[in-house]
Amino acid sequence: MYVDCKLNSFDNKPISFWANTSGNDLVVNYIQNGSDELHEEFEQLIQGKSLTKYIKPELTYREMDNINNIYSFLLLTGYLKIKEDLGENKYKLIIPNKEVYEIYKQTFMSYFEDYTFVRKEDLYQSLVKGDVDQANEILGDILSRSISYFDNEESFYHGFLLGLFSGKKIKSNREAVHGRFDLCIFPKQIFQTALILECKHSKIVKDLIKDSSEGAQQIIDNKYEEEIINEGYLHVKGYGISFYKKYCYIVKVQA
Repeated sequence: MYVDCKLNSFDNKPISFWANTSGNDLVVNYIQNGSDELHEEFEQLIQGKSLTKYIKPELTYREMDNINNIYSFLLLTGYLKIKEDLGENKYKLIIPNKEVYEIYKQTFMSYFEDYTFVRKEDLYQSLVKGDVDQANEILGDILSRSISYFDNEESFYHGFLLGLFSGKKIKSNREAVHGRFDLCIFPKQIFQTALILECKHSKIVKDLIKDSSEGAQQIIDNKYEEEIINEGYLHVKGYGISFYKKYCYIVKVQA
């Protein structure tokens, strides 16, 4: 059917075919409703790694909701393939090809975007109010649901924050008085609170607090808040934010 379609098309460029002929409900449901452990295993698959699982060769649809049968169904329906037979119904499983890989990735991205859409305004409001504990909790929760196969570099987290606050008036990597701040989120009115965010990438978990504190101090030393006030905004709050993989820590600039 795929070849016949391409032979009768003016555009012979290969496209996904199998993925577009099914609803992909198995992957969608498992990602949306799965446990943290299941999400982590799916991310390993997206990274090109294999999972070692016992497979039940004979299943009924009544057994599909059983967490122990997830990988058996994914294998039998074509969402996984066997990389190595370890004997006694134990196998190493991987994503079979690029087309199916895109299903996993796009499903994860859709799930993440839907979730962050709900929570990003809560994060913004907690920063405006100066509630660092709540901001740390919300941002940490958002990160825990993100896809970790991206490169863990400062530029990624900078882009991550840009995407998180999309739809708001943002200036990024702008020339400030004594340096260049990472992000400034401007309010709709001058009497509302502007936010300055300085992003850091930590090399190890235990550096998170130190690095975020350095980010907050950088805002003070380079007088980033002063410049925003000079533009006419009456209130500014600054935060240093450090990231390490799916961990983060936020420190507020003290007045």
